Amino acid sequence: MATRRKFIKDSALFSLAGLSISGLTLLQSKAASISGINDIGLQLYTVRDAMAADPIQTLTALAKMGYTDVESAGYSERKFYGMSPKEFRIVLDDLGLKTNSGHTLTGANTPKASYTMYSNWAAACEDFASIGQKYIVCGYLFDYERKNLDQYRKIADLFNKSGKIASEHGIKFAYHNHDFEFENLEGQLPYDLLLANTDPNYVNFELDLYWIKKAGKDPLTYFKNHKGRFPLWHIKDMEAGSDKFFTEVGNGIINWSEIFDAQAEAGMQHFYVEQDFCKNHKPLESVKISLDYINSKGYRG
Repeated sequence: MATRRKFIKDSALFSLAGLSISGLTLLQSKAASISGINDIGLQLYTVRDAMAADPIQTLTALAKMGYTDVESAGYSERKFYGMSPKEFRIVLDDLGLKTNSGHTLTGANTPKASYTMYSNWAAACEDFASIGQKYIVCGYLFDYERKNLDQYRKIADLFNKSGKIASEHGIKFAYHNHDFEFENLEGQLPYDLLLANTDPNYVNFELDLYWIKKAGKDPLTYFKNHKGRFPLWHIKDMEAGSDKFFTEVGNGIINWSEIFDAQAEAGMQHFYVEQDFCKNHKPLESVKISLDYINSKGYRG
């Protein structure tokens, strides 16, 4: 592990040195010209295999492509993709990339020495804040955490406590959904329970627009009934087939115009392209297709 970390650190320094010589300023200028005062973001889970193989090269490709904001999904042992927070921020800064948000997990079944919502949470918040992130997001609840409504009530309490601690570090907490939160459980939708039992001062929501659509629910209704609670979005499209598989933004059946028309009501500040699995194209090709569509429509977070 120590050898691997040293390799990543040395690779980062080597790559950054090369960028500063060969056109880093051009990369930053391009990102600024595309985004203006706003951003187009990508959830790095979409390119997770490439990030595992070579995070520097992958982030460089995304910056050249025109993405200006990346949402992390690789935090473990106080490292982001094998780099210390300081090293990771140097990489992002030198590429002209922001990271306004990052994912983590509750850590319910992880060792006490982990850096999760159940253990060393303040330190994790410190790490996220140190790389410039404004939001720290619980990205998933495992099935053993959500078997009944009592468990969801305990999760809501955990979110409130976690959100308060995050606020003490100058960042906000949010929860990212899938479709299971919209399935009836004991006569109630768990997502509605979480909305009702969390403090808006400390708990926000990152609405995954594919998953809420997959569950047969209307995001516009949630925006209207819970104004301002959705500062983060995940955008991915849905194929027209019966399996409703993931596809690139603009290649599916979701009406993005009506959704983006409601971004003020939702309170949206940042959005992230995400495609859990890429069927028709390689991940880096898929995210470029989504980016081109977003640019053609002028959508910005």
